[in-house]
Amino acid sequence: MNNDVQQWSTRVRFPGISPRAYEHPADRGAMATLRAVPGATEVLKAVSGLFTERGERLMALASSIRVGPKQYPRIDILRNECAELLDLPQVPKLYVMRSPDATAYTIGIDEPFVVLSTGLVEALDTESLRFVIGHEMGHVLSGHAVLRTILLRLVSLQQTVAWVPLGALGLRAVIAALREWFRKAELTCDRAGLLTVQDPSAALRAHLYMAGGTDASEIDIPSFLQQAKEYEEVDDIRDSILKLMTVENMNHPFAVVRAAQLQRWAASEEYRAILAGNYQRREDDNPAESLTDDIGSAAKSYSDSVNNSTDPLLKMFSDIGSAVSDAAGKVWSKVRPNASDSGQ
Repeated sequence: MNNDVQQWSTRVRFPGISPRAYEHPADRGAMATLRAVPGATEVLKAVSGLFTERGERLMALASSIRVGPKQYPRIDILRNECAELLDLPQVPKLYVMRSPDATAYTIGIDEPFVVLSTGLVEALDTESLRFVIGHEMGHVLSGHAVLRTILLRLVSLQQTVAWVPLGALGLRAVIAALREWFRKAELTCDRAGLLTVQDPSAALRAHLYMAGGTDASEIDIPSFLQQAKEYEEVDDIRDSILKLMTVENMNHPFAVVRAAQLQRWAASEEYRAILAGNYQRREDDNPAESLTDDIGSAAKSYSDSVNNSTDPLLKMFSDIGSAVSDAAGKVWSKVRPNASDSGQ
């Protein structure tokens, strides 16, 4: 117990940290794209107004174990420590549900809460579990739980309007955009998880397990990460199309790809700067400037992906993507001064 206390006391805390300090550029780009989907804002507002999260909270309360000082006390300590490290205004409730699947999620609009499966809790060591809980706290800090909850409701609603061609098509576009955003948001929250555990190997163990590694002694890490390189660098357009079709209905990126992305960030100067206390604070966030930054980040992320990939489908669309991002930036640069002049 003394070692645990000492280890906790040496972790770097991040007072007032803004999620923009560590956001993955692809997350910002996907959010900018989501905003541009015709009718997306109206649909999201309408769906959020149709439901309350009371049902989700009651279901968790009735069917799962609510973590606290007397129930899963080890997890309760991790919950409070992760929230303190990221300086969350309020510590989210956390539940453990019975499921053999290794899964974790955060939902809720007014009061987001975290759910872990028993499959995950039983499989991971303490530090890997800290990474997962920190990941979920990242969703809370970024406000992702709101859109995640709406996504789940839209998927359910889609089934009831599937017989209406135009309604189904419109919902599908919004759902596809939400899923694309959420896959990229997972990369952001992996970074939040790393900031709470501050041990890349613990994060890697979690991703290894998600990918099928049950015994770390039987896994060669360089070979594991090489898999991500091979996946990202396919040079046959048939594979490119298969990748696109496969991920369309997924809410999470592939575990191998997530692992490689996070390990690269763990070795970056950006990560080291945050640990040193050089990061953007929430008090400095400027919503008006955020959209400009998102467009720029989207363009840079897209360009970097193309330059570092041999994927023929990605290169085929590179000129189109660059042109759209550049045009969006020029339009916004003209609109923004006008908006400022009008007092908006």
